[in-house]
Order: sequence, then C-alpha cells, then structure tokens
Amino acid sequence: MALPDYQLSNDAGKVTVYLLHGIYGAKEYWRPTIGRLIEHGYRVVAWEAPGYGQSALPAQLSFDLVAEAGARLIRATGSERNVVFGHSMGGQITPRLIGKVADRIHAAVISATIGYFGNRTKEEQEEFVRKRTTPPPPGTDPIVAQRMVVDSMLGSGSSGPEVDLVRAVAAATPPATVQAAVKAVQAYAEAEAVAAFKAIQVPTLLVAGEVDQTGHPAGMKRVADMIARSEFAVIPGCGHYPWAENPAHFSQVFFDFLRRHVPAA
Repeated sequence: MALPDYQLSNDAGKVTVYLLHGIYGAKEYWRPTIGRLIEHGYRVVAWEAPGYGQSALPAQLSFDLVAEAGARLIRATGSERNVVFGHSMGGQITPRLIGKVADRIHAAVISATIGYFGNRTKEEQEEFVRKRTTPPPPGTDPIVAQRMVVDSMLGSGSSGPEVDLVRAVAAATPPATVQAAVKAVQAYAEAEAVAAFKAIQVPTLLVAGEVDQTGHPAGMKRVADMIARSEFAVIPGCGHYPWAENPAHFSQVFFDFLRRHVPAA
C-alpha cells in the first residue's frame, strides 16, 4: 500500500515532527506551524490521512487504517528522533499510531481532542454527529455549510491570517470524507482507546483551547490523567484550533515542551 500524502520540510533536521490534521483539515493548514518548527531547527512532515488530499476514500475508513498508514510513513521517513503531533481526530489516532512504532517515537503532542466518543455526555455526542452529518439545505454550497461548522468551533474573538487559513482549508474538506471520519470516530471502542492512551510511555503534551466545546479542557484533562508522562495546558480564549487562534501562547507552551524533551540540536 502506498504512503499517505505528505509534505517534507527541512530535511537537515535530526528531530522530525509529524503533523496529523483533524476531521476538517489537510496538511496545508499547518503552514505557519511548519514555518515556526523550521525556524527552531526541526524537520517536519505534514501528512494527510487516507481519504484526504489526493488519496482515495477507503471503503471503510477506520482509525486502525489511518494509524497503519502513519506508521508506514514514519518507518519510511523517520529521523533519529520523532514526535507525533495530532490535532482533534489526529489526536485520537496518535496513541494508536505510537503503539505501532513505539520504538521510533520519542514524544507526542495532542491538541483539542478528548480521545474517544464516550468521553462526552450523551447530548454532546448527539450534537457532534448532528452538526457534521446533517445535509445542508438544498442549494447550499457545501464549502459554505462546512465553514459554518468550522466557525462554530472557534473562539468568539478568534481572527487573523492563521485563523483564516484554517477556515479556508478545513471548509474545503470533501463532505464524503467528513461523513466517513465521523463514523470512524463513533466506531472507535472506548476500551481500546483508553488502553492505547495508558500505553503511551513517552513525554506527552496535551493542549486544550479554553472555550473549545469539541475537545474541551475537562475531557482532555481526563485523557491526560491516563498518560504516565503527560503535561497539560489550556490556551486562553481559544476554541478548537489553539495553535492558530493564539499562536504566540501556544508556541510558548509547545516549544518549551519540545526544548525540554526533544531538542532540535
């Protein structure tokens, strides 16, 4: 099976940071983050899950399928030390991916994900599915409809070029891929997810947006408590995309973690 779509930046770096997007997303929305990582001396691989980018949507999209694709990529492109940074759905896949290539991973960052579907109230579960699977009114541009969903996940005061980039890229996600990804989220068994988080042995930073209603801080803290070597941070004023909504504060937390555990030099 072919490797997933990916972009490699700064091939001279000895520490590679792998960036995995969420349900609404693609490697392009990481451009500012890639630039900051390169400035700090890191090698970067931004990949796209099966069904995203140029890859065909699998008949049955699952977290195991995505994790195996990521594991193949790390085996093929990994450097001396490697970090997985998973956002939202990417954060749910991160522990499963680490389990497949544990000997190649030296740290992890998980952003804006509560880890598994059951880590929500019944009402939150219903709202999550309804918002992402209800067809838009007839005649509505799918990109416009999806941008409304993405906008609803941002903090009320969030703005700026990085937010605009996330809105544009995330809203352009193929609707069929979104539907398949939501089903994969629902199908990921709680016991399996919890076991995968508890099995992580590397330093792991979990970052929540203060006002995120999707990967909310309370749910993320429950996940952090499952991981032996976890650190937990909340970025003020942010919704679901803290690395784009408050890049200065996020970068302070993010690069402090990388400097202490996987320095680029």
